[in-house]
Amino acid sequence: MSDTLIDDAPAASPLFIASSASIDAFCDALWLEHGLSRNTLDAYRRDLRLFCEWLAQTRNTSLDTASEADLNAYSAARQGDKSTSANRRLSVFRRYYGWAVREHRAKVDPTVRIRSAKQPPRFPSTLSEAQVEALLGAPDIDTPLGLRDRTMLELMYASGLRVTELVTLKTVEVGLNEGVVRVLGKGSKERLIPFGEEAHGWIERYLREARPALLGARAADALFVTNRAEGMTRQQFWNIIKRHAAAAGVHAPLSPHTLRHAFATHLLNHGADLRVVQLLLGHTDISTTQI
Repeated sequence: MSDTLIDDAPAASPLFIASSASIDAFCDALWLEHGLSRNTLDAYRRDLRLFCEWLAQTRNTSLDTASEADLNAYSAARQGDKSTSANRRLSVFRRYYGWAVREHRAKVDPTVRIRSAKQPPRFPSTLSEAQVEALLGAPDIDTPLGLRDRTMLELMYASGLRVTELVTLKTVEVGLNEGVVRVLGKGSKERLIPFGEEAHGWIERYLREARPALLGARAADALFVTNRAEGMTRQQFWNIIKRHAAAAGVHAPLSPHTLRHAFATHLLNHGADLRVVQLLLGHTDISTTQI
C-alpha cells in the first residue's frame, strides 16, 4: 500500500471530515504544549490522514471510533512497509489516541495491546580517523566554495552538529571568543557546543576570506552561504560530502550524518565520558548514544 492519498471520495465523507477536525485539534495541542516543529507535525498529520482515508473507505468508521481490529487490519494492508516505518506510525497512533481519550474524543485507546514490530539493531556507519582526515583535506581551500566546504566539514566533525543544525546556523550564533556555537536542536532545546581550536581557525578564515567573496554586496544571516548569497540546504551539504568523499577516495558507507557519527565514535574511542558525548549530541536517551 502506498503513502498516496486513496482518492477524493473518502476525503469528502462526513467520517473523514470529522476525523480531520480531530487531527487538526491534536496537532494544535502538540504545537502549543510541546512546541513540535512544523516538519514533525506535518509527518504526524500525514500518517493520521492516510489512516483516516483508509478507515473511511474500507472500514466505514472514523479515527475516533477505530478499534484494535481496524489498526491490525491497516497494518496488514501495509505489510510491505519496513519495521521502522511501522513502528514510527504506531508511535504516532499511540500519541494521538492517548490525547483523544484524555480529551473525551475517543472512548478507548485501540493501541494499548498492539506491540511494536521487531527490528534488528541498527549501527550507524562511521569513518576511521584516517578517512576523516582524507575527507577534510579534499576541498580546494584556495577557492571561496572550497574554503566554505572545508569549514563546514571541520565544524561538523569538531562539534557533532546535526546536518540541519549546521546548515541553519547563523553568524550571530557563533561565539568565536568563547569557542562555542549556540544551536536550537530537536524539541527546540538550546545547546552550547564547543568546537576546538582547529575548527576555530577555519571559521575565522572562512569569515575573513570566503564568506565576503560569496556574499559580495549582499547580506545574509546564515553562517554558510552559497554563491547566490543564500543559506545552505541539507541536500546541498549531502552533495558536498559525496563529492569530496569521492575525490578523497573514501568509499565507506556514507550518510549526511557521517561526520556526526565519526565525532561521537572517535571521542568515545579516545576515552570521553559517554554522558558528555550524549550532551554534546543532544540525545535525550543515552541508549541512542551507545548505538
